[in-house]
Amino acid sequence: TKENNGDFHFPKSTTNNGTSKRRRQRTEQNDSTKLLLALLAGAGGAFLLAIVVLMSRLEAEHGGGGISGGLAGLQPQGAAGVDDQIYLEEVAQGHASPALMLHGAKNDRQSNLINAIERLKGGYKARLGQFQKLAGIRGDSLKDNPMNKIVKEAVDNLDAMEGALEGEGEMPKKLDIKQDFLNMLNSEKGKNTHESMADRFDKNKGAAETADSKQPPHLYPRFPPLPPHLMAVQEFGEQIITDTLNNKPTIAGIIAILQTFLSHIHAMEVEKKSATAHQVIDAYFSIIDKDLVPFERAYRGRPIFPIREDSSIFMSLGAYRDHLLGETLRQAFKNAKHPERLFVGAVVQNCFGIDVQCRTGVEVKGKDEHGNPITAVSDRPPDVNGIEQFCTDPEYSKYCDSGQIRALYVNETESNGPTTARYFASKLWGGETYFLQADAHLRFAPEWDRQYEEEVKAAKSYPKSVLSSYPPGFSEGDPPYKGGSKGTRLCTCEFSTSDVEHKIIRINTGNNCRGEEEHPTQIAYIAAGFFFARAEFLVDVPFDPFLPWCFMGEEIALSLRAWTHGWDIYAPRKNLIAHQYRPGRMGLPKFWENTGRVFGRPGPGFNTELQTITLQRIKHMVGYEEATPTNLENHGNSIVLTDYEHYGPGEARTMDAFLEHTRIDVKQFKCGYIDWCNECTLE
Repeated sequence: TKENNGDFHFPKSTTNNGTSKRRRQRTEQNDSTKLLLALLAGAGGAFLLAIVVLMSRLEAEHGGGGISGGLAGLQPQGAAGVDDQIYLEEVAQGHASPALMLHGAKNDRQSNLINAIERLKGGYKARLGQFQKLAGIRGDSLKDNPMNKIVKEAVDNLDAMEGALEGEGEMPKKLDIKQDFLNMLNSEKGKNTHESMADRFDKNKGAAETADSKQPPHLYPRFPPLPPHLMAVQEFGEQIITDTLNNKPTIAGIIAILQTFLSHIHAMEVEKKSATAHQVIDAYFSIIDKDLVPFERAYRGRPIFPIREDSSIFMSLGAYRDHLLGETLRQAFKNAKHPERLFVGAVVQNCFGIDVQCRTGVEVKGKDEHGNPITAVSDRPPDVNGIEQFCTDPEYSKYCDSGQIRALYVNETESNGPTTARYFASKLWGGETYFLQADAHLRFAPEWDRQYEEEVKAAKSYPKSVLSSYPPGFSEGDPPYKGGSKGTRLCTCEFSTSDVEHKIIRINTGNNCRGEEEHPTQIAYIAAGFFFARAEFLVDVPFDPFLPWCFMGEEIALSLRAWTHGWDIYAPRKNLIAHQYRPGRMGLPKFWENTGRVFGRPGPGFNTELQTITLQRIKHMVGYEEATPTNLENHGNSIVLTDYEHYGPGEARTMDAFLEHTRIDVKQFKCGYIDWCNECTLE
């Protein structure tokens, strides 16, 4: 019932003894918990429970009788009996969390609930398309598509809930979605012109399973890219992790391992909110040792999956709150000559607005009287999900249905920089021939996939050749990208003078070639934002999980490790992708701002403290005097050498040979002129 103060009372429960016992264990929950449970159970409980069962677990059998049998056993009881189920379902699905439920102020509670309702509506509409396809429903109009009508009624119910939270009208009555759905099934069965929906659902489900069974075993069971925060262990059980660690790897098992790691990182961040940088890093490395090292050890020195010789390409994308991820995926598939051979592993690091208020980056709002910029950080809505944009686009949804899009969702609060995101993304590789690492804000030239394959094969060091460059820039209003300009060559470097980067080596471009070369010519460095190589690269140069919070330094480490493992680096002779370069004035969020908020120290300062320590791992690799084992021990930083032997230089060529090859003088902090690179003479 609604009181004058705008709050709600939690209805008295009539659940059984077992449920009552669970409720007694939650007697410490405050009024905000009761508010959310009352809203979900009383007004939308039946809808939410039914939709979670129908749309988020389409493949599950409820009661052994297919979908109609499962629904017959579903007993939504409104506020009287479904509150515990709703609580557990919502937390499990990521739509709600204890942190959200325990939020203090009434206005914040209402704002968060409204945001949650908006996400629920969007998620259910997205799942509707998948359900309709699996059930074999055709027709977009309400008249032709009874499922669409039911979902519209349920979404309208949520709209009314949202209005009531904003003071417009009363809370709506609960819906009996189960009965509506059963009525629809019975109506469909009575039509002689086509099969019943239940029959079509079961038939299509069986066909999908048969198709999946023909896939390579490691790609089955498929882990769907939507909805966000679907937990692999809940879908497939703990055995999927055990199998993956015991020479029966699957993509779903790998995602389960990474999700377990992320959940432990979240708990650590809460526990260590006021800890020192060294204490945070100690705790982080301990979780790596527990959750990731067994997986790393199980496949060290060999590919996780057999490498297919079918010219397939795996594109690794680490996307941090990126509004262009969806468009990047569209461009990649639209312009590929063979989109059926393109597979994507995307790490979507978003602010989902579940238990935090989303924030902008540092935005320039104007200038003061002296002409200096006025900046501010503001509240903003949850981020767009580029995977959802792509997978719900009718032109591209088939690539999601076929298992070509693999996604790992990371809450912004657990985002620790590009090095960590790229480690995660590399683990979503599933046996494709080629590995392409890129940023999530790109444009692609026509037939870019064919041309990159031909170019890497044209290099004299193939198959141990790597293509890399800094692509040309683009703006969002530019015409379609055609490509064809001369490829940039990474031939120079400098030791950073920034206090934040502590003299780390930064790479840069050099001279261009004439453009008449018969073969690609070698360059000195790999750009982390774009490189293309055969997938054996992942065996020789596995991504390092022990570099959280680093922004600069990954490129010199990647270059040194690749070259000393026997890989030669080449510039593509022409550009086939374009990149959106993002100066600070764009005001986009940065991961180091998030680090400060997570640990209760707003601003970039605490991330800089963490990075200063983890950068010592890279400096040790390159030969900085400050990062010798003795100096690291003297400063309490020996932990950065954890498992270093597995992620350091290779044995095909020495570190000293690399420094001579690239004219780097670490003692004098100088980078010399690289003649063979700038003059395009080394093939």
